[in-house]
Amino acid sequence: MRKLLLFALMGAGIGATAQDIKNNPGSNHGNKFEQLGTILPTPNEYRTASGAPGPKYWQQRADYDIKCTLDEKKLLLTGSESITYFNNSPDVLTYLWLQLDENEHSSVYNSGYQTSTTLGRAQTVAGLQALADAKKDNGNGDKISKITDALGKPLTYTINKTMMRIELPTALKPGQTFKFNIDWSYKITDRLSVGGRGGYEYFPEDGNYIFTMTQWYPRLCVYSDFQGWQNHQFVGSGEFALTFGNFNVAMTVPADHVVMATGEGQNYASVLSAAQQARWATAKNAKEPVEVVTLDEATKAEKAPSSATKTWVFKASNVRDFAWGSSRKFVWDAMPAYVEGKKVMCMSAYGKEAYGLYRKFSTKAVAHTIKTYSKFSIPFPYPVAQSIEASNGMEYPMICFNYGRTEKDGTYTEASKNGMLGVIIHEVGHNFFPMIINSDERQWTWMDEGLNSFVEYLTEELWDNKFPSRKGAAWSIADYMRLPKDQLEPIMTNSENIINFGPNAYTKPATGLNILRETIMGRELFDYAFKEYARRWAFKHPTPADLFRTMEDASGEDLDWFWRGWFYGTEPCDIAIDTVKHAIFDPTATAQAGGGFGGRGGAGFGGGNGVAKPQVPLFDDISKIRNREDKKIVFQVDADTTLRDFYWRYDRGIEPYDSTAKAALPPAAAPAGPEALTDEEKAKYANTHLYEITFSNKGGLVMPIIVEFKFEDGTNQIERIPAQIWRKNENLVTKVFMTTKKAVSIKLDPLRETADINEANNVWGKVDAEPSKFALFKAGAGNRRNPAATTKNPMQIAKEKSGK
Repeated sequence: MRKLLLFALMGAGIGATAQDIKNNPGSNHGNKFEQLGTILPTPNEYRTASGAPGPKYWQQRADYDIKCTLDEKKLLLTGSESITYFNNSPDVLTYLWLQLDENEHSSVYNSGYQTSTTLGRAQTVAGLQALADAKKDNGNGDKISKITDALGKPLTYTINKTMMRIELPTALKPGQTFKFNIDWSYKITDRLSVGGRGGYEYFPEDGNYIFTMTQWYPRLCVYSDFQGWQNHQFVGSGEFALTFGNFNVAMTVPADHVVMATGEGQNYASVLSAAQQARWATAKNAKEPVEVVTLDEATKAEKAPSSATKTWVFKASNVRDFAWGSSRKFVWDAMPAYVEGKKVMCMSAYGKEAYGLYRKFSTKAVAHTIKTYSKFSIPFPYPVAQSIEASNGMEYPMICFNYGRTEKDGTYTEASKNGMLGVIIHEVGHNFFPMIINSDERQWTWMDEGLNSFVEYLTEELWDNKFPSRKGAAWSIADYMRLPKDQLEPIMTNSENIINFGPNAYTKPATGLNILRETIMGRELFDYAFKEYARRWAFKHPTPADLFRTMEDASGEDLDWFWRGWFYGTEPCDIAIDTVKHAIFDPTATAQAGGGFGGRGGAGFGGGNGVAKPQVPLFDDISKIRNREDKKIVFQVDADTTLRDFYWRYDRGIEPYDSTAKAALPPAAAPAGPEALTDEEKAKYANTHLYEITFSNKGGLVMPIIVEFKFEDGTNQIERIPAQIWRKNENLVTKVFMTTKKAVSIKLDPLRETADINEANNVWGKVDAEPSKFALFKAGAGNRRNPAATTKNPMQIAKEKSGK
């Protein structure tokens, strides 16, 4: 699920660094570069030391046949399901565990986990009523009316909060199957007021609903070789661990509703009008999105709700979950995309409130996402991918729920557009992580959100080279990593115990993977290994060790130091230039003391209120630069120029705006004299400059050392030293660099690739003022500028000026 607040300082947290077991405590070596060893689980016949599934790898399966009815007037969902469970494990099972996720909303059967509360000086009536209601049964949650075996004989079951255990009448041996039935119902909750991922949204202006039916049926927990039953309570932050299977689902809804669901519709002929069926046939071969259900049809349905019902039937094979949306407000558009020759129907559904954005962008963003993710992982295997606008952000197989509505006049802000594109890419991308590469979200949120956020970043970058991506570039995580240690926890922390959830589970792992790709391993080695991980674990249940081992096994790179520091630790990167000694050939020079340039200062970035400025990133990170230089890459907004809207022109100055912000520059300083050379050095190093630089590791996290020399003639030279330079001394290293020109300044990490939290100690000498990324780099604001104070968005102002 997408988290918007990625950099907020969310209050005091807990330190959790015990997982980073040290080999040589108290020493300045022998810790950070030791192998993970016993930190990782012991390889076995199910999971090998290479990171691949073992020769006896197994996993369970559960098939579902579900019938349900949506009562819009009573806001009630009633269902019955038949489940066939396949025991592919080597173990004998005497009971099964199922998840009752709707119990999250029950005041009686929720997980019971609580967080701290405080007593304010003033209380509201609603607040007091909530305290009183918490002690009563609010009537929410799953109501189980019957559980029987295939012959109709009642089964014994126990509900423990959000989990249900079913006793098997006879032990289920390896290779056997068990079929059983469950009848249930629950009150559908107001998602915007109660919270959670599923429920309804009510539109008082037209009196209609959008229903997002998620976590809506009792479903099997995962039983695995590495954990047994994953039956940890559903608290809300940790998402789901689910078993693959086949689904046949029939949903009875008001006759004028449009249903969008996991899988493929089986009975469009009986639920669509003749005109809609004809449009659907056209859409299946179209080059632009075709409205299967039009805006006019949706608007008319809003005004005259039907009292009749229709049943929509969908089937999905080899999926881990099933979700659906239902509303008479839905406009539905569709077009195909092709992944390695296979047709995938890309679709969107949205109300009139989102029409101005979704009609233009959503389905094309879906298509771009599945094609890009297929490039970096595995070819998209399913026949459908769809985006539903529901003022939300949540993912399921072949369907996801996103946000993105316009102003009432049809205009929108650039932030709304980019936010919508980002959430669509993110949620559609979840089809790959974890819907196919099926990690345990309840235990390791980052394997789901972090890996997905990383490929989201790659996909956003290939949409538009100027897209203001917020997850991936190393500089974007520095704010989080400079927090006090008591507000941090390792990435390898259970989802329920994370304080700063967004940075920890989304941004930091995504950034780490991008650092591996761009700075440590290189694109070719990284991309090969990452694709191998996806190939090995598609439609299986990987663990962190499987990822770590596969990345090393497929690339030939020892990355244990990186996993240890970035994933198991909380130390930040803060590498400083301590001293610089300069030796140059000069026959007339006399011996001088080693010197250096002073001046290590940061700079702020000033701005003001007014019309919102373009959201173009103020700093070109290394991924943007390399993508632009790669002649094989064609950005989506260049391949499809219909995607160039008002803000595409606005970002490029075609639509004018007033930008008055200027960067402050650090003070200049004069160079000190060079050290004298011996006669032997004069002969050997004629016309050569030597710079001996001492670096200190003030943050604790070891990272590569990247040094930029800027010369008198305006040229520059970048030297890259792998992180292993710290292996003999994790705190202090000295390195001699050779140049053929005199440097006027030296800068660490010029492209901000290592998430260095203190750039003030990265500079020796004068940093020249120039209208480039280096001047902008000192701004420190990145692309996270606060929206300017304005009552009208730039699109509205432009419309007024043009008189259109």
